Amino acid sequence: MTIITNLKQLYETDENLWLEETIELLKQGQFNQLDLENLIEELISLGKRDLAKVKSLLRQIIIHLLLLQYWQVEYERNYRHWIGEIKTFRYDLNNHLTTNLMNKLQDDLENIYQSAVYFVQVKTDLTIFAEKCPYTFAQLLDDNYLP
Repeated sequence: MTIITNLKQLYETDENLWLEETIELLKQGQFNQLDLENLIEELISLGKRDLAKVKSLLRQIIIHLLLLQYWQVEYERNYRHWIGEIKTFRYDLNNHLTTNLMNKLQDDLENIYQSAVYFVQVKTDLTIFAEKCPYTFAQLLDDNYLP
């Protein structure tokens, strides 16, 4: 019981050391000594961070595809930058995707698209965007796809 109490106290004072100790206990199979309450909280938080990260990357891809496709006033000056951003965000997204995260992104694609449209409308003053996402999920991930 003392180890569990100390591990819980350690979580409050040094989260990194708590993590190292927790990993060591897991490696040694000492599951009864784990600080389960904080471990569960951290795992939930990790899942939320991962999902937020891939949503943000997908939103950035959509934003830059919309800029590339529709913002003609700035096209000549910025299209190379937008293409570079699309490629960078796709690379990062593809490196972070798991099957579970991919499924969650596909389920939330329309909300992510609406968020991207809002940003582009504010930035460009354009209002010509499709009501539903004009890009398939496969196109969004395909490094060779550009509208």
